[in-house]
Amino acid sequence: MIGNDWDEKLKIIWESEGFKKFYKIVEQEYATKTIYPPKDHIFEALKLTSYKDTKVVIVGQDPYHGEGEAHGLSFSVQKGVKVPPSLQNIYKELYDDLGIPPKNDGDLTNWAKNGVLMLNAVLTVVKDTPASHRKLGWERLTNYIIRLLNEKEEPVVFILWGNFAKEKASLITNPRHLVLMSPHPSPFAARYGFFGSKPFSKTNEFLRKNGLKEIDWS
Repeated sequence: MIGNDWDEKLKIIWESEGFKKFYKIVEQEYATKTIYPPKDHIFEALKLTSYKDTKVVIVGQDPYHGEGEAHGLSFSVQKGVKVPPSLQNIYKELYDDLGIPPKNDGDLTNWAKNGVLMLNAVLTVVKDTPASHRKLGWERLTNYIIRLLNEKEEPVVFILWGNFAKEKASLITNPRHLVLMSPHPSPFAARYGFFGSKPFSKTNEFLRKNGLKEIDWS
């Protein structure tokens, strides 16, 4: 399904009767409603960032629900789409933290190719209906993914922005990893501790100390 080592890591999930039954529900949703992201982008985060190459995980809630926005990476939108307010704030913090100026678009594919798993907890959403697929069943898969990453011997940075992402902290028990938590970058919460949290420099410092290549956040 994915085309890299996630296929083997998640084989027990892909082959389970529970997942097959659940995925039939997902396919029925696509057949009867407008669902984002496009079906061939549901697992884009896993396709772009293999298990072996994952050095950082940025946990999002669910995909953007506007037309043409979501493409399978948390917080990212496709080129040509207006940069959402939360991502504008992420870019502002990136500039304040590392001096990297904001890009003209909101496509974070380059981060994914650099080892940042841009993982939404819920991988699909009904058009114009945020959180519509929460509790549908995606959480079982994405929680399992986080548990697998928790087992990695190489250190991983988990970036958890906002209360929803912070709920995943209980799955990260391995002391060799780093968990960075702050308020969500949305306009409603960013000023309460997201701004000034310096997640990008802290991530690179941790990777550097552990002999791993830093992330190119540009």
